[in-house]
Amino acid sequence: MKIILIICMIPFLCFSQKIYITNYSYQADIKLVVVDYLYQADLAVYKVTQSYQAGKNNGKWYFVDYPYQADIKVYFVDYPYQSDVKVYFVDYPYQAGWKNNSKKHFLF
Repeated sequence: MKIILIICMIPFLCFSQKIYITNYSYQADIKLVVVDYLYQADLAVYKVTQSYQAGKNNGKWYFVDYPYQADIKVYFVDYPYQSDVKVYFVDYPYQAGWKNNSKKHFLF
């Protein structure tokens, strides 16, 4: 019974996008900047409230409290020229997603 449960959970574990915010840029996998308008963004991000709601590289992120829980560690910079990806936080899940597909590789 436990084996069946573990096998059923594998898709959820493989396709989650859990994010940890680092304190220093050298600790991060990528650097992000938050832009003021959606048209400026490479990625529209929706913050989900439960980890199972997060998707793999689709803009639905679950923020975790510890680095070992994260799939990706990010650092927020102040200016767009310092960033790898520009993000805009949206209000609804259907708005989340890539606006610039050439940057997808930064979030695996």
